[in-house]
Amino acid sequence: MDLTKDMQEKFKKLGINSWCELALNIPHSYEDLTLHSSIQMGKPQLIDATVESVFRAPNTIQITFYAHNLGHTISGVLFRPKPYMMHQFKVGERDYFYGVIDCKIGNCSMSMPRKTTNVGAITPKYKSALRTDVMHRLIQNNLTLQNLLSEGLKEEIAEKVLKLHFPSEHLINLKELDAKTIDALKYLELFSYMKQLSGKRRYFESMVKVDANYKTWADSLPFELTDEQLKAIEDIKSDFNKDVASRRMIVGDVGSGKTMVILASAFMMLPHRSILMAPTTILANQLFEEAQKFLPGAKSVLVTNKSKNIDLQEFDFIIGTHALLYRELPDAGLVMVDEQHRFGTAQRNMLDKLVSSGKKKPHFLQFSATPIPRTQAMIETAHIDVSLITSTPFSKDIYSKVIHKSDFKELLAHIESEISKNNQVLLVYPLVEQSEVLEYQSIDEARGYWEKKFENVYVTHGKDKQKEDVLLEFREKGNILIATTVVEVGISLPRLTTVVIVGAERLGLSTLHQLRGRVSRTGLKGYCYLYTNQSASERLDRFVDTTSGFDIANLDLKFRKSGDLLKGASQSGSQFKWVDLAEDEKIVSEVKKDLLV
Repeated sequence: MDLTKDMQEKFKKLGINSWCELALNIPHSYEDLTLHSSIQMGKPQLIDATVESVFRAPNTIQITFYAHNLGHTISGVLFRPKPYMMHQFKVGERDYFYGVIDCKIGNCSMSMPRKTTNVGAITPKYKSALRTDVMHRLIQNNLTLQNLLSEGLKEEIAEKVLKLHFPSEHLINLKELDAKTIDALKYLELFSYMKQLSGKRRYFESMVKVDANYKTWADSLPFELTDEQLKAIEDIKSDFNKDVASRRMIVGDVGSGKTMVILASAFMMLPHRSILMAPTTILANQLFEEAQKFLPGAKSVLVTNKSKNIDLQEFDFIIGTHALLYRELPDAGLVMVDEQHRFGTAQRNMLDKLVSSGKKKPHFLQFSATPIPRTQAMIETAHIDVSLITSTPFSKDIYSKVIHKSDFKELLAHIESEISKNNQVLLVYPLVEQSEVLEYQSIDEARGYWEKKFENVYVTHGKDKQKEDVLLEFREKGNILIATTVVEVGISLPRLTTVVIVGAERLGLSTLHQLRGRVSRTGLKGYCYLYTNQSASERLDRFVDTTSGFDIANLDLKFRKSGDLLKGASQSGSQFKWVDLAEDEKIVSEVKKDLLV
């Protein structure tokens, strides 16, 4: 799109880059300068009138008009008139005047009338970073069907949106737009956004191209992979066989078995090297143990802050924490990041740079166990390939229930019963220290009660330096773990069967789902209790009945939109004015298809 310097300046002020984005700046109101034969009560309107008299008082000018189009007299009032206003009203002259008319007991008056020449038009009014008249001229002179079509927009959408900027003789009620117009605005908004995203995608030559086969490895496993695990592995297999370095995001539900997809990827990359970065030592360690168990043919190594002088050149599969970023890394054909949202973009880019040689890049896979709404996944495909793993290898049997103070006795009995079966219980509190504002106990206030009543009670939270050691010791010896939401992602606790979340209504549904996903990892019967002081919560009731993380991510969107204060994992619902990610899957897939992303 070639723009003049002046036009580039205007686009910059408006914060836009395309005609489509300009078209999304729809008017906030219209000025109706057509003549009507009856009074439009309380609305600004045009009169064709002769000035019959003008009376000047200290702070006002009072005028009597005879309105020819209405057939009767109207009085006009100007408050605190500026000098130039005096000359607009000359007795005996016939002109067009514009203002709001109100009638009380047969007397009609127009407040702040002004003389106008732009008769017969319906003029859009804009609120933007540009002056009203400048914005109006910019759109009137440049927003054409041709310009919108040149950006690849469908004609029917372009025409629908242009009608808002160039209204015909009918005034459009912007507060009650018809469904087709709203759909066109949603389409246009998504089209602009996804087109920009796909424009940001960069393609690089891959360092290695492999035509791999994972079947022999899959057959050697003591269990069968799920269909969705296999589909994700197939996607990755075809990525590896391209000259272009892949960028793929694999999003799994809690416990969907993404570790096996990670190991399959490393297997397919052999004899070339793979590097995997995980957010915590515990997770890195778990992945390393799984690699030793299920990838016996590959030489794996674990790199943490404590690792000294290892020659990484000797290994096929390097697994580590962000400690990897501060070492000399050998070339690798594949780089993987687990729980990618826990690392900053800068850290992910550092890892990428460390193992790139010149213009060639390794294949790049990022994994996440925080499900995102399906609509968001479709949008992401504009700049990165996406695989979803929505099913779990075995069905979990978790009973969820919202509980209140009155249920405490019953909860205690349940906890005692689980501990007697050698199972473990997790209590999640909203805060570490006491707070004036919150009506729930903090860890510091509550721990004394539990420590007195039960043995082997462990406590940890986000600021706890010993967090990982506490979790490991609890896994072996503990009965009850008291924590904040720090346990949301990570360590596998095979004996954990019950989670109690205090102040559950304060957390996003996705966070609750992550916490619920900590229990019953090995097929034991699980329990998730949501403790709240609220007498009723539709949000929590819906959560109890929903098991799929992807459906929960959708629910989170629905409730977030309704003004619920949430700390969800992804705040991306907010960049859209028209699109509702919870409801508009059909439009998202239509745009995706039209953009061929």
